[in-house]
Amino acid sequence: MRALLQSTCIVFLLTLLVSTAAYADVNSLEATIDRNPVMLDEAIRLTVTADGSADRDAFDSSPLLKDFVVGRTSVSSQTSIVNFDTKRTTVWTTTLFPRKEGTFTIPSLTIEGKSTQPIQVKVIPVQEQSNVARDYFVTTDIDLKEAYLNQQLLYTVKLFLSSNIERGSLQAPEMQNAEITQLGEDKQYTDIVNGRRYQIIERQFAVVPQASGEFTLRGPIFTGEVMAANTNQRFGFFNRTQQINRVGPDITVNIKPIPQGIDYPWLPSEMVRVDEEWPQGDSFVAGEPVTRIITLTALGVVEEQLPDIPEFYPPNFKLYPDQSNTTTVEKDQSLISQRQTSLAIIPTQPGNFVLPEITVPWFNTLTQQTEYATIPARSITVAPATGANNSNTSIANSAAPENTQNAKSSTAAQSTMSDGEKDTFLDNASGDAKSSENARLNWIVIGALFVMFAIALTGWLFTYRKLKQSQISGQSGSAAKGSHFSAQMDEKAQFQNLMSVIKAKDTRLLTPALKQWISALTSDTARLSQFEGINKGVNDLYAVRFSPNKVGSSTQSQQVTKALEKLSQEIKLARSEWKQKSAKSNHTLSSLYPVS
Repeated sequence: MRALLQSTCIVFLLTLLVSTAAYADVNSLEATIDRNPVMLDEAIRLTVTADGSADRDAFDSSPLLKDFVVGRTSVSSQTSIVNFDTKRTTVWTTTLFPRKEGTFTIPSLTIEGKSTQPIQVKVIPVQEQSNVARDYFVTTDIDLKEAYLNQQLLYTVKLFLSSNIERGSLQAPEMQNAEITQLGEDKQYTDIVNGRRYQIIERQFAVVPQASGEFTLRGPIFTGEVMAANTNQRFGFFNRTQQINRVGPDITVNIKPIPQGIDYPWLPSEMVRVDEEWPQGDSFVAGEPVTRIITLTALGVVEEQLPDIPEFYPPNFKLYPDQSNTTTVEKDQSLISQRQTSLAIIPTQPGNFVLPEITVPWFNTLTQQTEYATIPARSITVAPATGANNSNTSIANSAAPENTQNAKSSTAAQSTMSDGEKDTFLDNASGDAKSSENARLNWIVIGALFVMFAIALTGWLFTYRKLKQSQISGQSGSAAKGSHFSAQMDEKAQFQNLMSVIKAKDTRLLTPALKQWISALTSDTARLSQFEGINKGVNDLYAVRFSPNKVGSSTQSQQVTKALEKLSQEIKLARSEWKQKSAKSNHTLSSLYPVS
């Protein structure tokens, strides 16, 4: 029994030593390719087989990068034991895409001390005029082969499929120092090429070069799986598939540098425009904020290329700029970028002012000349903060001194007459006195009769008014109450809307909501600038909201919340004071006209 156990242990140890020896080294290494020659847009499948044990990560594809584009590499291992003889095989499979026509050499590859033999590969041009139509191929095209730095290029890829594929993927093109963005969704349609019907998948890209010089735009690689030809499988559950690989032709482009003499931020495009918007209207009142939005739009550039919008204002304006927003969208086979700035403007004094024009220079790639996108200068009038009542008072005050001055000048003219002139004047007057005495008596009688008639008419009107007032007193009282109730309801609705805007922290809707509420509260007899507490609260809020010294978002949010709370208190205080003042004024007026 002990001898049998010892024999088993010896056999096991011998087997272990043999198998370990088998795993220890690579006995041989061989490299093969699936086709030779190969067309320029086709792929070569390179298979490297190691007989013996080898590290799965031992394959190095870097020597192949000189003449080929290397695709994905897969690795598999197989181990078999026959009569205690262990055999292990490791296989690496990779895909190579030739870069150009000619004869190239796949160099010798070394794995754990064993090397493969070099392989000569002949790359021939694509046989487009062949009598035998191809099953699958990729074409590439570009709208411009010579362009300026940062100018958009439109790159189009078409994949031609003669039959359905099980699955597939199409990579994006590659180019050094360029931003490449797909435009829109793929287009699918059918067409006949060389007498054969193809399903065509078209994809477009925007290529924006970021450096000048000559560059190669590498064609995209298509990898797919189709049903294997001549399969003997009768059931579709285990049908074999065949992998296909195609690569699009490379395209060389020449990117020109920025032309000499350009002294502005470089912006190459086919169309650039700048627009303005006044969400709250463009009427100006001293001390009241107005929002101005400027939008810069450019075609065929990315948003990072858009320059800052230059804005200049007179010194009598307070400015509270908001952070600008940029965006890029895709439309009509092109990139469209926009930069939008929002600015709160508060004029500090009334008068006539000019807002200077806004000019953005850009380079027109169609005419190859510098052009300008502008917003023309505009003249504005800033109304005084006190409203129209002060202007009426000033007109009345200016009229009174004028009348006084006329009276003084008339008196002065009479006092400058000489004594001789006075005697002459009196003699002429005495000559006409008798002739006009009768006329005076007639006018006195007519005046007396007119006064008596006026007194009688006044008495009749007073009596009629008393009778009429007693009849409609009830109706007029109810109508007045209904009108007052309607005004109160409108003011209440505007106040609730204003509180909702403050709660939502919507600074753009704050000023219109304030104006509507004040109009409802005062029946259009006062303006926002007449409420000093509210006006100061609005200015403090804008100073925090649009402060040029940006702080943390949480800290700024807390400051805005405190400013809104303070403004809300000022609004409620002003509302209470105005209602008390209005109630006292209504009571005083009603006592002047008592209803009997």
